[in-house]
Amino acid sequence: MEKHEKRKKCPECGSPKFVRVYERAELVCAECGFIIHDKIMDMGPEWRAFDQEQRERRGRVGAPMTFTIHDKGLSTMIDWRDRDSHGKDLTPKRRAQIYRLRKWQRRIRVSDATERNLAFALSEVDRMSSHLGLPRNVREAAAVIYRRAVEERLIRGRSIEGVAAAALYAACRECKVPRTLDEIAEVSRVSKKEIGRSYRFISRELLIHLRPTSPIDYIPRFGSELGLSGEVQSKAIELLKEATKKGLTSGRGPTGVAAAAIYIASVFCGERRTQRDVADVARVTEVTVRNRYKELCEKLGLDVEL
Repeated sequence: MEKHEKRKKCPECGSPKFVRVYERAELVCAECGFIIHDKIMDMGPEWRAFDQEQRERRGRVGAPMTFTIHDKGLSTMIDWRDRDSHGKDLTPKRRAQIYRLRKWQRRIRVSDATERNLAFALSEVDRMSSHLGLPRNVREAAAVIYRRAVEERLIRGRSIEGVAAAALYAACRECKVPRTLDEIAEVSRVSKKEIGRSYRFISRELLIHLRPTSPIDYIPRFGSELGLSGEVQSKAIELLKEATKKGLTSGRGPTGVAAAAIYIASVFCGERRTQRDVADVARVTEVTVRNRYKELCEKLGLDVEL
């Protein structure tokens, strides 16, 4: 902030509000229009861009820092395309030289065992996230949890894949994009039992305190996979809120309760889905859906016409 902006009030009217007018390079009082300073510096770029593609092409900085790459994306990269800065194909001699440079670039990016561990684990997290269709923020959270585990030396004696999968499971719960251990195990290279064991260990050691998963968190995903409207999803959430107040969700699997609420809401809103369809999406049995559905109807006094 410039020295003129550090002034608490306008010298004319006493207002503390200032506005920067870059077109005229002026700092102006927002209340009375008094020009406090007439030579402010524009800190923005000297070029203009009219769309995102043009902005990216003209920008002279790299991608933002990310925890999902072992060196946080701060090292340089040699492009895989064999073209020069003008877009022309490289000569065979130059191509061979670039190939050698690219090979050595890959080698020097990973300097020691810790970086090699991170590079493998974070690529594993990225692979599992892609299979599960998880958003960017979940990947970043998983990478941060795994890095903390490495710093605390919690990886020793455990498989890298197991701890990476556990970090991803914890990140999903933390970001309220829940995935069950079964779903994580399906895309992982280790068993569900090992992921659960690794998750309990790192959550205890890193003091990660996560609340039990709420059935409401599953509604948007189940509703989307079943092709249900927003009205059905809202009705299901409403039913689950009522059920939570009456203590009907405690001690029961969140996916089963969410599936039952989705089924009841689909019947109420005239977008009926079969119990088999709902059970397949929620990865539970039809019996579970039926039992949870009967409990909700009985305790909430619902009259569902089948």
